[in-house]
Amino acid sequence: MSTVSLRLNKKDDTLIRKYAELHNMDLSTFIRQAVIEKIEEEYDLTLFNKVWEEEKDQERISHEDVKKELGL
Repeated sequence: MSTVSLRLNKKDDTLIRKYAELHNMDLSTFIRQAVIEKIEEEYDLTLFNKVWEEEKDQERISHEDVKKELGL
C-alpha cells in the first residue's frame, strides 16, 4: 500500500477533518472515496458526451409516441 502526502492550509484541513468526522469516516477513507468519486464523475461525463456526439443526429421518439405505438 502506498502513502500520499497532501498539503493543506489550516482552514481546508479543519473542513476536511470535520466533514469526515461528521460522516463517521477516517480521514484516509474519506479522501480516497472523494478522489475515486471525482474520477468516476469525470469518466461518466466523458462517456455521456461521447455517446451524445455519436447519437445526436439520430431520430428520437417521445415517450408519448412510444405509448401510442404500444397501445398504452
